Amino acid sequence: MPSVIIVLVILVVLVFIALIKTIQVIPQASAAIVERFGRYTRTLNAGLNIVVPFIDSIRNRIDLREQVVPFPPQPVITQDNLVVNIDTVIYYQVTDARAATYEVASYIQAIEQLTVTTLRNIIGGMDLERTLTSREEINAALRGVLDEATGKWGIRVNRVELKAIEPPTSIQDSMEKQMRADRDKRAAILTAEGIRQSQILTAEGEKQSAILRAEGEAKAAALRAEGEAQAVRTVFEAIHAGDPDQKLLSYQYLQMLPKIAEGDANKLWIVPSEIGDALKGLSGAFGNLGSGAPGFNTGGTGKERPPAQRREEPPVD
Repeated sequence: MPSVIIVLVILVVLVFIALIKTIQVIPQASAAIVERFGRYTRTLNAGLNIVVPFIDSIRNRIDLREQVVPFPPQPVITQDNLVVNIDTVIYYQVTDARAATYEVASYIQAIEQLTVTTLRNIIGGMDLERTLTSREEINAALRGVLDEATGKWGIRVNRVELKAIEPPTSIQDSMEKQMRADRDKRAAILTAEGIRQSQILTAEGEKQSAILRAEGEAKAAALRAEGEAQAVRTVFEAIHAGDPDQKLLSYQYLQMLPKIAEGDANKLWIVPSEIGDALKGLSGAFGNLGSGAPGFNTGGTGKERPPAQRREEPPVD
């Protein structure tokens, strides 16, 4: 009896193991390679699959999603014999699980080595300056070669990117000096252009200011001249309208003498010739006043002075 139970337990275990090996669940975006006695039989797709237990075996499970693989920096020699280190990133996808399993031993290693050799061929035909400025061209050429070579492996290369291109240290220093010199040159040019534009604007402003100032002074001088002319005409007309005689003119001469003497710097007087006539006219006027007053004498002699002769003056125009 106990032996029968043991046999039944063993049978149940064997059936359970057989069921496990019979039912295979493959996740989405994955594939599995089935071999029967070491020979490829079929490829299991995503979902529930039935295989023959103890006869069929799963050789490899492959992820069908797009993969990203970065490769370490690789030294590459340019056309002008300079060594640069280039980092690359490959975006690939397995399209045929059977070919990726049987056509190449390790497609990751194969893609890496193919990338290195292709990159050296491409960079070897370019100088350093073109290498640094032709990333898109290098990426396109590298992707074309890789996609063509990996097609038989069941691999599709979607994109190839150059992460970094590092030239030698001495070249980097020279490039930095050149870039600094170019920036200094551009800065000096911009500064000179700014100074030139500022000077031009300043000169234009000064020119406009001088023109406006000259126009203002000309208008002011014209107005002053017009005012002075009007004042002269007014005075001249007033003099002619008043018809002054010699006595009035003599009196005006005498009133102007104190004004001429004003100021500390007046050390020399220039007396016009007409001042004598003015004084004579005034003396005659005062003489007439003295002779007409009763009891007027010449200083105690008791004799009256003869009346002054009045001289007829020509009329003033």
